[in-house]
Amino acid sequence: MATPQFLKTLKPFKPRIVESMQGYNSQRFLKDLGAGVTVGVVALPLAMAFAIASGLEPQTGLFTAIVAGFIISAFGGSSYQIGGPAGAFIVVVLGIVNQYGVANLIACTLMAGALLFLMGLTGLGSLIRLIPVSIVIGFTNGIAVLIALSQVKDFFGLNIDTIQGNFFEKNWALLQAIPGLNWSAFLLASISLAFLFLWPKLFATLCKGRTESVFPKMLQSVPGSVILLLVGTLVSFGLGLDVETIGSKFGEIPRSLPTLALPSIELANVQTLIGPTLTIAFLCAIESLLCARVADGIAHEKHDPNQELMAQGLANMASPLFGGMPATGTIARTVTNIRSGGNSPVAGIVHAFTLLIIMMVAAPLAFHIPLAVLSAVLMFVAYNMGEWREFPKLKQYSTIYKVIMLATFLLTVVVDLTVAVQVGLVLAGVFFIYRVSTLTEFIPIYLKDEDRAKGIVAYKIYGSLFFAVVGKIENLILNTKKSTQVLILDLHQTISIDTTALEGLEELNAELQRAGHTLVFCGLNNQALSLFKRSGFAAQLLPGQIQEDFSSAILHAHAISIEDQAGA
Repeated sequence: MATPQFLKTLKPFKPRIVESMQGYNSQRFLKDLGAGVTVGVVALPLAMAFAIASGLEPQTGLFTAIVAGFIISAFGGSSYQIGGPAGAFIVVVLGIVNQYGVANLIACTLMAGALLFLMGLTGLGSLIRLIPVSIVIGFTNGIAVLIALSQVKDFFGLNIDTIQGNFFEKNWALLQAIPGLNWSAFLLASISLAFLFLWPKLFATLCKGRTESVFPKMLQSVPGSVILLLVGTLVSFGLGLDVETIGSKFGEIPRSLPTLALPSIELANVQTLIGPTLTIAFLCAIESLLCARVADGIAHEKHDPNQELMAQGLANMASPLFGGMPATGTIARTVTNIRSGGNSPVAGIVHAFTLLIIMMVAAPLAFHIPLAVLSAVLMFVAYNMGEWREFPKLKQYSTIYKVIMLATFLLTVVVDLTVAVQVGLVLAGVFFIYRVSTLTEFIPIYLKDEDRAKGIVAYKIYGSLFFAVVGKIENLILNTKKSTQVLILDLHQTISIDTTALEGLEELNAELQRAGHTLVFCGLNNQALSLFKRSGFAAQLLPGQIQEDFSSAILHAHAISIEDQAGA
């Protein structure tokens, strides 16, 4: 029985771990083990902080990092990608939770996972790379700003409820609440943020002159955020600071994964949730493939984008079933994995089990972690997430690049991520069309005096003939002089022709025929010739109106001129 044609176009499900296991040995495993444990420790505070900032309980982030992190590494298309909750999702998830509720967030995540899997299965992973870098930078910087703004409440210890409303209403509410700030929380958060920025220099100072000591090597494997979490919690608890903690707001974190639970999805809500679902899927695809490309650049490897999307899809379908949130590839943890010696997806799997063990053993200790410290961690994440150097560099780029990037950035911050990306893509498309249309030229071809005397006029068309350049064809109709007997269009440098431009050429031919003139085409490539035949335009033309090259076209034009003179 023959395989249906559409099945032949589907991408094979081939996780990178299958390839990585070839020649795998104990030496490579020890490297993966060390890297996985390190990344697991790094992911601990980030997973909780991302969940809290998204309006969810801290254990939601841990569940996501464990379940999704395992699946993304086990079934992904990259050897180094570390998956889990990401800062980019904070704004999106918080918006969905506030507007639709947690139950519908679960439904959106499940549907987004299914969509991501289909995108990978059908080979759309490669198309994600076509999104202009100006849009990616614009919404990445915009999300970073929104993450920082979302942490103002905990950073200053403001005693206000969840803020609703648009961008301006939220920030006005924060501004009004500033006089009632909690000085203990503000000072703790400020010192924590300063520590994170200064940690690399502090580490270098501690290690100076102690290269042979075990102490620097041990310290190097512990990220600044984890040290901050431990020290900040001890200081807050020891001094009895009046600050809000994970325990005071959320209670104790459970010591195990929740039982698998199938959510109830009401069909009536599915249509309403299409927008949020597409946002999650789009952002996950962008973030995961961007992260994989960063890993490729560092490790000099090439990932499989379609397999990666299939793994992201499976992860986002499984995560909400275990009380998790949307997940994607995470750049900071992936880079940490590579620099820590990770050399296969096994490191990502170890990272997931490390988090599970930590949660089972040390979950009660999270009760005392101050939210002010976590807000400082997220402020630091937001700073590192944004590509702020791109703003001063804007003067080097074209006006089109500036408009797209700034429009995407401002709309992300002020309006909505989905709107920002939509407008950015529309602007990119419009500007691209305009730019390509300006590259299409109708260049007059210099002819001999005897050719001009016989009323022969010729143009070489350079570029693409499509809907945006129909005006140039219409101008050709208007500018064709009465003395013109034969108009030659040399298309050997015409890249492509679309149906709208073809209609313009048909009109040009009809106008010339009504005036008693002849239009001759030459140098048509396969695409143009095929379109002429399929549309029926070639059948409408007289013999000789399509010539192989310009020399043949000139000879045919002379023959027409002789016939006209004989007829006269």
